[in-house]
Amino acid sequence: MPRPDHLREPDRLREVAQAAARALSVVPAHPDELPPPLGAPGRTAAERLHTDPDTVERDLVRLVLTIVELLRQLMERQALHRVDEGDLTEEQEERLGLTLMILHDRMAELCERYGLTMDDLNLDLGPLGTLL
Repeated sequence: MPRPDHLREPDRLREVAQAAARALSVVPAHPDELPPPLGAPGRTAAERLHTDPDTVERDLVRLVLTIVELLRQLMERQALHRVDEGDLTEEQEERLGLTLMILHDRMAELCERYGLTMDDLNLDLGPLGTLL
């Protein structure tokens, strides 16, 4: 006889937790344990945030801006897709375009304020390539 849904939920959560534990157990704990990416002589392991007290604010800003830039690019791609599909009115298209331009300008201002470039936000993910 099948178990009711409310009894199966803990089993599903346990299964997900075990899958996550298995996935994370194969990730090296230290950057020196990562093998160099194939085909990239002299390239080091993926760049990491360093917790130097003198640069912690800049590093944190860099991480936050990287996430915001990733989301901005995803929103831009989704907007272009919606425009191509004809899902938006002309007014919505203009408002969306203006919003994305303002967000891009604010990103540039924040990068300038903290001495970062847009290239600084493109984190190296090692064998996976770059983030942006």
